[in-house]
Amino acid sequence: MTITTLSSRELNQDVSRARNAASNGPVFITDRGKVAHVLLTIEDYQKLTQQRRSIADLFAMGEAAEIDFDPPRMGLGTPPAEF
Repeated sequence: MTITTLSSRELNQDVSRARNAASNGPVFITDRGKVAHVLLTIEDYQKLTQQRRSIADLFAMGEAAEIDFDPPRMGLGTPPAEF
């Protein structure tokens, strides 16, 4: 994966360059020297957004049954949590 950085001006002057670069990895677009946007292919975007799962989805997975989780019991002498 190659990361390309273009200024907003470079993007406006050569959009096809940015599109071609996005096929090889993310394109960071800067505005006044700071990264302001990222250009991705739709496939890369979908990979990023589909990986997010809720905790309920993770527990519903078949492998979740194989995880040992035995949290310690809180005794009467345990101080309450501070927030």
